[in-house]
Amino acid sequence: MMTLADFVKEKRNEVNLTQEAFAERAGVALTVIRKIEQGKENLNLEKVNQVLRMFGHTLAPVNARELSKNEKKE
Repeated sequence: MMTLADFVKEKRNEVNLTQEAFAERAGVALTVIRKIEQGKENLNLEKVNQVLRMFGHTLAPVNARELSKNEKKE
């Protein structure tokens, strides 16, 4: 499974944008992009989703027990 940091960085590079240009297009501060790409843990979900919507994705809370059940089935 790809980390959020790797996903955002890879997608941003695919569209050939700097962190600054990407932040501007996503409508967030440059520090938000930097924190995401650095793998910081204390992120604002609303801001993360604002960034992810640029690629047609969002994050939502999941139940850890359900997640581990699904992983065991695979």
